[in-house]
Amino acid sequence: MNVTYCGPPPLPGGLASSFNLDPVLLVALLAMAVALRHQKAGLVAVGVLAIALVSPLCALSSALFSARVVHHILLVAVAAPLLAVAIPARRTPGITVPFGVSTAVLWAWHLPMAYDAALANVALYWVMQLSLLGSAVLFWRSVLAEGRSPVDRLAFVVAAFAQMGLLGALLTFAPAPLYAAHAFAPLAWGLTPLQDQALGGVIMWVPAGIPYAVAAIWIARRSWVALRAASA
Repeated sequence: MNVTYCGPPPLPGGLASSFNLDPVLLVALLAMAVALRHQKAGLVAVGVLAIALVSPLCALSSALFSARVVHHILLVAVAAPLLAVAIPARRTPGITVPFGVSTAVLWAWHLPMAYDAALANVALYWVMQLSLLGSAVLFWRSVLAEGRSPVDRLAFVVAAFAQMGLLGALLTFAPAPLYAAHAFAPLAWGLTPLQDQALGGVIMWVPAGIPYAVAAIWIARRSWVALRAASA
């Protein structure tokens, strides 16, 4: 049985009480909320991080790979763009390198050896979380930076979802379970490890597109408003 930062995999009956009340984490989230108190997007981002790391989702992600996928999507596709809005880039950075780095980080942590190691070691677990979030924030800051062409922005948002969707498709159709960390716990939730893995892949492949679609719509709307204002 794997024991991660979020604790041992919970049984269904104990999930509702499986909150992570790590005082260091709570203080860190409170400090973020204070630092970003004047930024609505930043406060929402802190709330999203609390859902991922404090709520029972944290414990559930120890049991189910599919829950871990939801956890990662909250980090890279919800909290990260909100933080990018709250802490925008001061200049227009290059976008290709942040895209490549964030993509490489996401794929690297889903390699079975790296994934299992992170769920078995608290320090490595936090390397996983911070690298996923940090690389995604850098990507979104470059996408949302002022002065960038809306075409470039939309193209890279689509590319970001496409690479995640490709990873999801590979996991969905994998012929065997890949992660030892979830070799037994899904059974208590009525899923085989392969079904849990396929469900995680489907989540990454389809519902994960929602925040990317929201970001694309937001970018397109802002670009349209700016264009109309310039032509007025």
